Amino acid sequence: MASETRRTHHQVTFAVLAASVTAYALLQSLVTPVLPTIQEDLHTNQNTVTWVLTAYLLSASIFTPIMGRIGDIIGKERVFVATLAALAAGSLLAALATNVTVMIVARAIQGIGGGVLPLTFGIIRDEFPAEKVSGAVAAIASLIAVGSGLGIVLAGPIVNALNYHWLFWLPMVLTVASGVATVLLVPRSPVRTPGRISWAPALLLSAWLVALLVALSQAPVWGWGSGKVIGLFVAAAVLAVGWVEVERRSAQPLIDMAMMRRPAVWTNNLVALLFGVGMYAVFAFLPEFVQTPKSTGYGFGASITKSGLILLPMSVAMFAVGLFTNRLAARFGGKTVVVVGSLIGTASMAMLAWAHTETWELYVATGIMGAGFGLAFAAMSSLIVSAVPPEQTGVASGMNANIRTIGGSIGAALMASVVTASPAADGLPREAGYTNGFAMLGGALLIAAFAAMLIPVTRRSNVVAHSEEQAQSAPVAAARGTVVGDRPE
Repeated sequence: MASETRRTHHQVTFAVLAASVTAYALLQSLVTPVLPTIQEDLHTNQNTVTWVLTAYLLSASIFTPIMGRIGDIIGKERVFVATLAALAAGSLLAALATNVTVMIVARAIQGIGGGVLPLTFGIIRDEFPAEKVSGAVAAIASLIAVGSGLGIVLAGPIVNALNYHWLFWLPMVLTVASGVATVLLVPRSPVRTPGRISWAPALLLSAWLVALLVALSQAPVWGWGSGKVIGLFVAAAVLAVGWVEVERRSAQPLIDMAMMRRPAVWTNNLVALLFGVGMYAVFAFLPEFVQTPKSTGYGFGASITKSGLILLPMSVAMFAVGLFTNRLAARFGGKTVVVVGSLIGTASMAMLAWAHTETWELYVATGIMGAGFGLAFAAMSSLIVSAVPPEQTGVASGMNANIRTIGGSIGAALMASVVTASPAADGLPREAGYTNGFAMLGGALLIAAFAAMLIPVTRRSNVVAHSEEQAQSAPVAAARGTVVGDRPE
């Protein structure tokens, strides 16, 4: 790793982290608009090919908090490199896959890459000057969402120029380069939390997430009232209660329930869940909406490339707004920024629901959506980091990202049920299905605005307070042998 005596400038560290997050974010969404192509090439059916997305989602949901916790214990940059290695290995296997089973396994391996999110936030908090932490976290949070949107935009041109295998080759190259840069440039973690992984909570966490997400992803196929779906929901609820109880009693919990009960944490997590409902459903269904044939009376018959370009304003606006969100939060408060972002997002969903007869209306709507999402995501990430002590940064930020992913599963499943509730004679969805679906997503973001009002207002950034506390305690910790700064191998 980078030299202990002379630490890498934080801007160089940020560049390495940004490249890594971009690779992960692209892999979240690149395959979404080309699932029909993968289905045809791998000779499978629609129900099976959806597991190319579901396996990735399940794996990321499980490994995000686990990798964050391991990083807090043994060193964030070491686990960061291991996470990138898993992401690259999964991409390689996916690029070479010749059947759908191998593709699904490869996507599950890629899901381990979800650990880059809590590890990135943890490294930023360890390495950056206190006054730069919130801005860097906001920029990374925006980059995650932008990368996801950009993946949908880039998928069409990549497939047209090359083939869908390059949707995995290109991120793999970026991931490998980021891993090498991390080894050479990112310093060893100055803050570590001695301990071990409690595997019972990890297994219970995995079990209830798998039960919940399988039920949500398969409900449109099996039926919301089917015995299998109801059974999985019941199992998820029972396992979740068991997980909370085991975590509460554990001497070294995977997720600190006391931390999760903090007002600044649970309120931001609730907002993240609702935003996940909206964002991932739009990623999944807006391209499908514009690709619908014109003969239906509402579709645009767009190509994969054009349907992706409609989401380009969203990605651009999200990134641009995210860059100055920290200054807005400093002036008006992070809570206010999240509330405003939620309301802007609500307005954009209303446009998608009722103003979609011309393509320019969709471009305007996605641009407005990007502005709202950019404000909220960046501010939420900073609020989470500010609300917890340094040793809990990885787990807290990881769970916030994880909850957004779970919200995406809920949103995609609900949207599928609403859109396909009453298909037309040709089997395609009716326009009313999309109208009702986007209106439902707007309702979720409106609820997010009310939830954001519950976020507590803090007079002083905890980031600064904890940084000062760490600096003041360093000499005492060094005398006692506590791990605060780098320690020799």
